[in-house]
Amino acid sequence: MLDALSKSAFHTLARSGALKRLASRYGLAPDGGFARRFIAGETLDEAIAAARAVEAGHLSFTLDYLGESVSTLAEAEAATREYGAMIDRIVASGVGRNISLKLTQLGLDLDRGQCLAHLRTIVAAASTHEFFVRIDMENSPYIDATLEIFESLWNEGLRNVGIVLQSALHRSEADLERAIALGARVRLVKGAYREPSEIAWQRKPEVDAAFLRMMRRLLDAGTFPAIATHDPEMIEATRRAAADQRIDPSRFEFQMLYGIRRDLQHSLHAAGYGVRVYIPFGREWFPYFMRRLGERPANVGFVLRGILGER
Repeated sequence: MLDALSKSAFHTLARSGALKRLASRYGLAPDGGFARRFIAGETLDEAIAAARAVEAGHLSFTLDYLGESVSTLAEAEAATREYGAMIDRIVASGVGRNISLKLTQLGLDLDRGQCLAHLRTIVAAASTHEFFVRIDMENSPYIDATLEIFESLWNEGLRNVGIVLQSALHRSEADLERAIALGARVRLVKGAYREPSEIAWQRKPEVDAAFLRMMRRLLDAGTFPAIATHDPEMIEATRRAAADQRIDPSRFEFQMLYGIRRDLQHSLHAAGYGVRVYIPFGREWFPYFMRRLGERPANVGFVLRGILGER
């Protein structure tokens, strides 16, 4: 229940225009803005610099250009062009070729057909340069459309694309079987959105239990699954399951968020596991930042220390 209240409170704050304007002035200040721990910056240059640092630590990464829920098709078209330019610049930079995106940034709320066309343009361009594109899963109203758009591209032969499933949702285990049948790559997360009890588990033990069931199924039958969690119990359970099933660490990877549990990221790498860091950037960073605080309230302490340290 406390987890649900935390998510609700921070999602409410994320919709505050006044708070967003205030945060935008100070959150990513070059001299130590309070959001710098979790957001690489507002520009692609800053994101590439963060990616280089991650790679220097022998970890992999995915870049996430923030900007969900555009309000016009012109904005969706601009985002699509931006992704094309991003792909070219990432190739030129020499860093790894892996990006994540949300379909509401490409116009899913406005025109589903146009959203599919925009995603097709991005994934096709990415395929030319051997990029992998992960479609982030948004909250429950978007799940059916997201999976259907993903499957449309998959059936067109574009296979450099994967999806995300959230163990908090009752339906996700059935959706997982759908993905496994295709041979699609899945990132498994617990879920950062507040969802009603009719469709989602509300208590952490229930979410964790579903996560463990899905994790074991992915290790058994999935295609290079990504186990995305900072929870030491979930990580240890994954390690035990892989060992019990004699699954080599090269057949899956752990994924974690930029700025969270860096110690754990490096200890897993040292133990021989692949670790990919999710690096968010862009001017529209505030909603993402607030979801991270709501998802893991311990992160509030990092922010408060950052704010107090500036004074």
